[in-house]
Amino acid sequence: MKKPNARERILETAGKLFHKRGYSEVGINEIINEAETAKASFYQHYPSKEALCEAWLQSVHEKSDNHLKSIIEGEGDADSKLSGYFDDLRSYMIQSEFRGCPYSNTGVVSGNSCTGIQEQILEHKDCLRCFFRELAFQKCDDREKADEAGDRIFLIYSGATTETQNLKEIWPVDIAQQAALQLIQF
Repeated sequence: MKKPNARERILETAGKLFHKRGYSEVGINEIINEAETAKASFYQHYPSKEALCEAWLQSVHEKSDNHLKSIIEGEGDADSKLSGYFDDLRSYMIQSEFRGCPYSNTGVVSGNSCTGIQEQILEHKDCLRCFFRELAFQKCDDREKADEAGDRIFLIYSGATTETQNLKEIWPVDIAQQAALQLIQF
C-alpha cells in the first residue's frame, strides 16, 4: 500500500492528536515527528497550526455532512432516523473513549482570534441544527413547529454529548434519545 503524501500524513496525524488530546495540547513539532515529515514540508502545506486545525475540522465536517445527508435521504421514518442518529452517537462516544465533539473541544481552547476555526465550528454546528430541523420536518409538515423541535433536539444532543464526555458514562445519550423522540411526537 502506498504511503500517503506529506499533506495527507500531516492532516491525518494532526487529526488523531487533536481529537485525542485537544488542539491546545499538541505542538507543531510533535505533529511533524509523528507524521514523519520535514518542517519545511509542514509549512509548505499549512502555514500555521491554526490553518492545519481548520483543514482538520473541514475534513471532519465533510464526512459528517455526508453522513447526515445519507440519513435525511435514506429509508425509514423520522423516528427511526433520529433514533439511529443517537445510536451512532452512543457508538461514537464509546469508540472514542468519551472524547466528545471535536468542534466543542476545539472551540473551548482556540480563542476568539482564531476566526477560521470559529467559522468551521459555527458551520458545523449550524449544519447539525439544520439536520435536526429537517428530521422534525419529515415528521411534521409545519415548518415553524419542526424548526422549534429541531432546535430543542440540537440542544439536547449538545448537552448529552458534553455530559457523556464529562461523566464518561453513556446514560446521557440514552436519555437524550428518549427526549428527542418525544419532541417529534406532534
